[in-house]
Amino acid sequence: MILHLSDLHFGTEKSDCMAAIRKFCLEHQPEAVVVSGDLTQRARYKQFYDCRQFLESLNLPYLVVPGNHDIPLYHIWNRIFSPFMRYEMFFGRMEKTLETANFYLIGVNSIRRRYHTRGHISLKQIQQIDQLLKQAPSDKIKLIVAHQPFYTPPDDPHGVKDCPMLGRMALSSWSKHGLNGLLHGHLHQSAVYDLNQIYNLGANHRVMDIHAGTATSYRLHHGLQNSLNVIYANAEVQHFYFDPQQQEFVIKKY
Repeated sequence: MILHLSDLHFGTEKSDCMAAIRKFCLEHQPEAVVVSGDLTQRARYKQFYDCRQFLESLNLPYLVVPGNHDIPLYHIWNRIFSPFMRYEMFFGRMEKTLETANFYLIGVNSIRRRYHTRGHISLKQIQQIDQLLKQAPSDKIKLIVAHQPFYTPPDDPHGVKDCPMLGRMALSSWSKHGLNGLLHGHLHQSAVYDLNQIYNLGANHRVMDIHAGTATSYRLHHGLQNSLNVIYANAEVQHFYFDPQQQEFVIKKY
């Protein structure tokens, strides 16, 4: 199983949620932890440092990608000329791969300094990921990690303005090379959609768009709870929500 976190927003983090994630990792021992962007609130050194310390404390392999909050917002000079300097100082390259017993994970940087929230996927990225998917072990679940979602429902107030440019083109190509799903954050809301059905991609398998809420931040949208996702070795997804009384992440009972 993979533990999928997103939108940690260090600088606005909640210590009880962090402790609950540590407990979850000890009890369930996931193969790896994935964080789909917005590691920090304002891309400050201390926020990156605290995030790195937290992820290291989980004692598990992890893969992270930047979010739009991980580049400077108010320091215009740095935003233009070195937007990812602090991210790379603490986390290295922005596009890495991670292979576990059951998963093949590909990190994608969808953040561009010219856009405040909307992402962008380049033709070069599409081609590079095509090659990685072709080379990936056929018996493993292939997942791409990016910050912005590749689909939002028609009634979502964010709409397509929060989906990356060239995203549909990328999906058409990647789905032909065995992509099983994409892990996202950005909207602070848990959801799962089958992009193969929604976009008529023509793949002979599901291509899941897996959205995560914010795991640790008090910046909750629409009164939602802090949450995280688990992706199992059979590609099924389960959402866990933070219960302040139990002080742990639990499956919500309806």
